[in-house]
Amino acid sequence: MQEGAAIPATQAINSRIASRVRALRADLGMTLDALAAKCAVSRSMISLVERGESSPTAVVLEKIATGLGVPLATLFDEFTTAANPVSRRDERSAWRDPQSGYLRRNISPGNFPSPLQIVEVILPAGASVAFETGSREASIHQQIWVQEGSIEVTLGSATYRLAEDDCLAMRLNEPAAFRNRTRKPARYIVIIATERARASRR
Repeated sequence: MQEGAAIPATQAINSRIASRVRALRADLGMTLDALAAKCAVSRSMISLVERGESSPTAVVLEKIATGLGVPLATLFDEFTTAANPVSRRDERSAWRDPQSGYLRRNISPGNFPSPLQIVEVILPAGASVAFETGSREASIHQQIWVQEGSIEVTLGSATYRLAEDDCLAMRLNEPAAFRNRTRKPARYIVIIATERARASRR
């Protein structure tokens, strides 16, 4: 991809994130102040994200997603009223984290009512990304399936080293970090399942 062509793509994905955050917050009836307090991201930053005027890092977006009660992948779904069960290769947009440089693409059809989401991630050589969020209202499970290279995943105090074709099952209920300590990019598939908390019986 040419350098000049990357600018419109970045603007497009930022606009998509902006639409998703605004819509999800509106569905919950949350104010900017309420979301800021819940996810520990400043009101001004959330406002910039919602206007598509910021290139937030994966760490910031993960905090916002946690505050909204959804997986990070949901913020990259295209906001449409129609639910299409098919995701086409040419329709998928990649997003690059401005901090770590890792690249991610949502593979699953956007806006389709399913508890499962599939994401492809490419972690550059020597790169790492750490998500600080822990407990969530929704129970989110992930499985990491390495396709190329190797990665190191730390979940809480446990660290797992994954080689090609290894798969790690994990629950997102404590801080997690992903590292590529090699000199080659690593590519892995993330399968996400969200289980909403059941209403308590009285």
